[in-house]
Amino acid sequence: MSQKLRWGVLGTARVVRKTIPALQETKNGEVVGIASRTEEKAREYADKHGVPQAFGSYEALLASPDIDAVYIALPNALHLEWILKALDAGKHVLCEKPLAMSAAECEEISRKADETGLKVLEGFMYRFHPRFEKLQELLAANAVGTLSFVHVAHSFDAGGDDNIRWYSGLGGGALFDAGCYCVNMSRMVTGQEPVQVTAFGNYRDANDGGRIDTSIAGMLRFPGGTTALFDTGINLERRNFLELTGTEGRLYLDNPFGLLEEDSVLEEHHFGQDTIYHKVKGENHFVRMGEHFADSVLNGTRFRYCFTDAVNNARVLEALDRAARKQEEAWPGAR
Repeated sequence: MSQKLRWGVLGTARVVRKTIPALQETKNGEVVGIASRTEEKAREYADKHGVPQAFGSYEALLASPDIDAVYIALPNALHLEWILKALDAGKHVLCEKPLAMSAAECEEISRKADETGLKVLEGFMYRFHPRFEKLQELLAANAVGTLSFVHVAHSFDAGGDDNIRWYSGLGGGALFDAGCYCVNMSRMVTGQEPVQVTAFGNYRDANDGGRIDTSIAGMLRFPGGTTALFDTGINLERRNFLELTGTEGRLYLDNPFGLLEEDSVLEEHHFGQDTIYHKVKGENHFVRMGEHFADSVLNGTRFRYCFTDAVNNARVLEALDRAARKQEEAWPGAR
């Protein structure tokens, strides 16, 4: 293997406008190919981003000996198929969240990764930003005392009906697309797995049949009594924040999932005392994630979070989805 990890990109979703430049900026990686369903579209993106090779099919990219690892930016429901195919082709995998649509699918990926000895990571890029290193430092220093409530929100407007988020067969909907961040964040800051969940959602007919959640509010109850509240939506005004409230104080972070190459500010509040502002230097978390992944492949360093995290996150999402759909069916006039 070369001194740099040679990346291939599967898909031309909007997110690659951020991830391709970030992977190109990494010190230990380079993007050498991109694939789409047509060579014309792949070439368009390749030329735009300065990627040397364009592939007219995902299979063609996976067959290339010039590529060591793939970044998968396909619709959620296609992740399982193409992760398994990538592993069979001998490629390491960094995949957009959610890794798969169920805990069982995540476990299938885990078994295949073990069989092949290849690396797989669920791409929660926000976890690589230094503001969360600072947040963990403050929690460890007892800045909020005993943590009572986590409140996290992540909403935006997905736009018109042609957006893949409005297709149930592609794994769309608010919970799995945006709510997965909220669940992952809640589990990360508590360092625990929930023992009880509930949720309520708003639904519409999906473009390809079935019902799809446009927004959802949920609650996770953790051992010891910490409760996480979250709300998320894909047809709402943009909202993006994290608030941690405990017996000794409160921490607030605006835009925790944003790119934020500008400085971040963590607010620390204590019962009417002057607010403490912790400024954290901005960094591109996509770059840090790419470097972390490449370092693991090239040098064998351990991932910041293990595969079990993806399995557990998917398990919570499934439980929330069941709870919300059950509530919709039980509510008079839900449709």
